[in-house]
Amino acid sequence: MTVMHFRSSAVTHPGAKRKHNEDSYVDRPDLGLWAVADGAGGHAAGEVASRLIADTLEAIPPGLAASELLAQVRLAVEQTHTALRAEAERRGPGVMVASTVVVMLARGEHFACLWAGDSRAYLLRAGQLRQITRDHSLVQELIEAGAIAPHEAEHHPRANVITRAVGAELDDFALDKVSDRLLPGDRFLLCSDGLCKILSADELAVLLGAATDLSPQPMIDAALAKSVSDNVTAVTVEYVG
Repeated sequence: MTVMHFRSSAVTHPGAKRKHNEDSYVDRPDLGLWAVADGAGGHAAGEVASRLIADTLEAIPPGLAASELLAQVRLAVEQTHTALRAEAERRGPGVMVASTVVVMLARGEHFACLWAGDSRAYLLRAGQLRQITRDHSLVQELIEAGAIAPHEAEHHPRANVITRAVGAELDDFALDKVSDRLLPGDRFLLCSDGLCKILSADELAVLLGAATDLSPQPMIDAALAKSVSDNVTAVTVEYVG
């Protein structure tokens, strides 16, 4: 779809070893809104959480100004967080119904990314790929504290522990945010951790740059070729300018 100077594409897959897919995505170039949500909790709770996030974001009306869109995204996620906490309490003690989320929104020549958890956003500009989100995870905190090296994170015994998620039991839930100007030709990748933990940044850069039709299917295929054990989801966005 090519609307509002953007084109985008999205693919999700349960992965090579799982039957159920707890990832969801939003691909709405008409709204200037894209997202990936990666559910957690087991017993179908993750699927419920990620789907509710996606549905709530999809319900945001078109035609909003940049500040209104940003406010609506924050409100939608905060309301979903409250609803998921209530659902977890309804299901009983110790139950978690939660999901990570990364959202990209764009208006005019500017973009913003908001996130909670370890689903990521990348920007490919002039052939250089950089991660524009910071994981809310235990291993990220250990890296920043100097306790482990970045190359040790993937195989750390607590590599799957996230420190923030929509629906998680937190005293003060909030989305982090980054924003910047857009340049013609900018390509973005939003993905669940199933993709970025199996493919290196160099592999993602090559595949994102080579996608003439912008489809993320080659990334998903590359992850499946490596027998990815997690669900994998990718949303690609290009600013046409």
